Amino acid sequence: MNRAKHILSYLTWPGLLLICLSITAYGFSQDMMMRFFNLAYLFLIVSLYFLERAMPHERKWLEVDGQTIANIAHTLTSKGTVQILLIFGGVIGIAGLLESDALDYGLWPMDWPLWLQIALGVVASEFALYWAHRLAHEWPFLWRFHAIHHSVVKLWFVNTGRFHFVDSLISVVMGIVPLVILGASMEVIQWQAAITAFIGMLTHCNVEMRFGVLSWVFNTPGLHRWHHSRKLEEGNRNYGENVIIWDQIFGTYINPKHRPPSNIGIGDFMPEKFIHQLMWPFLNERQKEAIQKKFPEGMHFKQAAE
Repeated sequence: MNRAKHILSYLTWPGLLLICLSITAYGFSQDMMMRFFNLAYLFLIVSLYFLERAMPHERKWLEVDGQTIANIAHTLTSKGTVQILLIFGGVIGIAGLLESDALDYGLWPMDWPLWLQIALGVVASEFALYWAHRLAHEWPFLWRFHAIHHSVVKLWFVNTGRFHFVDSLISVVMGIVPLVILGASMEVIQWQAAITAFIGMLTHCNVEMRFGVLSWVFNTPGLHRWHHSRKLEEGNRNYGENVIIWDQIFGTYINPKHRPPSNIGIGDFMPEKFIHQLMWPFLNERQKEAIQKKFPEGMHFKQAAE
């Protein structure tokens, strides 16, 4: 790597995040938060598309894996359908609740500067997100849904939203509930959702980056690549979505000096077709065997053949 790319590898992650946050902050100031959030998200997509080709972390992850359509379809069903239901049903209801006196506990520090409230909101919601994510790995019932996300054999920005809609629903709800209970403002809740979206895409990108002390605080791509390891002692670690503080506290943080594995995925069979992946958690063993027999080229076999 030449000197320019070496320097860029240190600046890319914090630089892209700060630009996205700045665009979103301007949207808040103009009372056009969603418009400018979408603009920031589009900027991030375009930036990562070119960066993944200019300075990839793993060149083998640039190869086509046959899952792009499935990744996009999962994004549309999980991030799209689920969040629309929550935004237009739950969050609007939450907004009304927040404006009432129903949650006037006096627990949330409304007199703090907004940036400090946002930081507290990220850490508070992260506690629930951490345990939701950890249970998705440790509880077999939840793993059947979460395995969809971990079945990918490469990481890149397009599989950021590759979640079964049930898995996504649990995460979105768990991220909001602590803030509602504590009485945070709607603006803090919106900021938490925006930050989660930006860091989530950065976390899954295939861009060569260096993080230093940032990986002691934030969930960086370097940490998340360990989380996607096929080895359980590595994969069942680094559960944080945005910050890594709860992994530090509960002993699930790892950040080895050596390079994360490029051979990622799961040890179980996962069908390649989106519709089968969507149905997979709800099927019994007999039904799964029938699909596996008819469509034997699943994600597990493709990975194992390498």
